[in-house]
Amino acid sequence: MPPQKIEIFKSLDKWAKENILVHLKHVEKSWHSQDFLPNPASEGFMEQVTEIRKRAREIPDDYFVVLVGDMITEEALPTYQTMLNTLDGVRDETGASLTSWAIWNRAWTAEENRHGDLLNKYLYLTGRVDMKQVEKTIQYLIGSGMDIKTENNPYLCFIYTSFQEKATFISHANTARLAKEYGELNLAKLCGIIASDEKRHAIAYTKIVKKLFEIDPDGTVMALADMMKKKVRMPAHLMYDGIDDKLFENYALVAQKIGVYTAKDYADILEFLVQSWNVANLTGLSGEGRKAQEFVCGLAPRIRRLEERARACAKKASLVPFSWIFGKELRV
Repeated sequence: MPPQKIEIFKSLDKWAKENILVHLKHVEKSWHSQDFLPNPASEGFMEQVTEIRKRAREIPDDYFVVLVGDMITEEALPTYQTMLNTLDGVRDETGASLTSWAIWNRAWTAEENRHGDLLNKYLYLTGRVDMKQVEKTIQYLIGSGMDIKTENNPYLCFIYTSFQEKATFISHANTARLAKEYGELNLAKLCGIIASDEKRHAIAYTKIVKKLFEIDPDGTVMALADMMKKKVRMPAHLMYDGIDDKLFENYALVAQKIGVYTAKDYADILEFLVQSWNVANLTGLSGEGRKAQEFVCGLAPRIRRLEERARACAKKASLVPFSWIFGKELRV
């Protein structure tokens, strides 16, 4: 980024301390995996595990595929923190920097780390998934990194994270809803608590971009248009289990089928952010800025129309094996 753009983020350090760090929770006031899982030190541990396995037997395979995919996405946190630390103006220069941006990056990662821990332990206890294949997928994904085209630019990255955190909130909220429908209330509770974290983080990232719109509306709206032209790719789109070259695509199709995360959600998130950032009412933009504004404001309805056409032209569903559930086939 140009030096003047980098300076914007350095000048916002105090603002971030007062407005962004408040969305973090102290470790001692946070939930942890052990709050929702059987205590291995308790006398009734085995009975509690048996009960989890009994309830899990009633949950469909397609739900477990989506839950595993969500968990693997959360487990790739080393990649996400690495990506944040590539960004000009907000990176953690020393690994223990006391700037507000660096504190946020580390603490956000620490909070998110609990999500993969909790889901991983739950899935292990159910006996419903092939944990070796799951673990291989996590290792492949972390090793593959990310490719989301943020170009070391915090404008692009914070737009991406605003979108992505909203998307993960929706996904976890829907897995909670479905778990409740299946009668697994403890699973519903743990998915719900993860969703609440994602919602809180989405608020923080959305607030950052809103501030950028106040300071630099022209640069920010062009960055938003740039990000949306590239499309917001999910952070785990490079997932691979050593078998299925289209694993992410197939997992996403299952998520769409059972209503955990859909194309409609993508359009709804974009519409929500455009309204939250008041993009339609921006004034004083350059010619390029006005073009970006027009593009972004018309994109959500266009996405919905394209999705309707895609559904109308959809091919007949096919059977796809998933190694995560011991090679069982699902119709996608």
